[in-house]
Amino acid sequence: MTLNHLNLTVSDVAHASHFFQTYLGFKPADMPPNDALAVLNGPDGFILVLMHDRFNESGQCAYPDAFHIGFYLPDQAAVHQTWQQLHDGGIPLTESPRRIRKTFGFYFRYDNIMIEITTASKD
Repeated sequence: MTLNHLNLTVSDVAHASHFFQTYLGFKPADMPPNDALAVLNGPDGFILVLMHDRFNESGQCAYPDAFHIGFYLPDQAAVHQTWQQLHDGGIPLTESPRRIRKTFGFYFRYDNIMIEITTASKD
């Protein structure tokens, strides 16, 4: 069995689509993004769907506190480079890259989503 896609609820589809393309290497799929839905392909072919939070019938738009998505990079230099690009782009970052258990990386929030950027720790 293969995981087909991940659907994330966001408050601004166009802005979120731009974020994932600019900082995390996603590209638009065949369908052009609009204000309701964007389908993006990751560098490894993973499909990410961004859906406007107005489609949540119950009005529930929050993720559980510990929910997050993680991106694995090849080395610590790439983690530092991604942190710097986010910082230079004005993305709020509350921590710098550091050792986390057996990895090296950092967490930050974009919209209502916690995101982890990490690589294997070199110890």
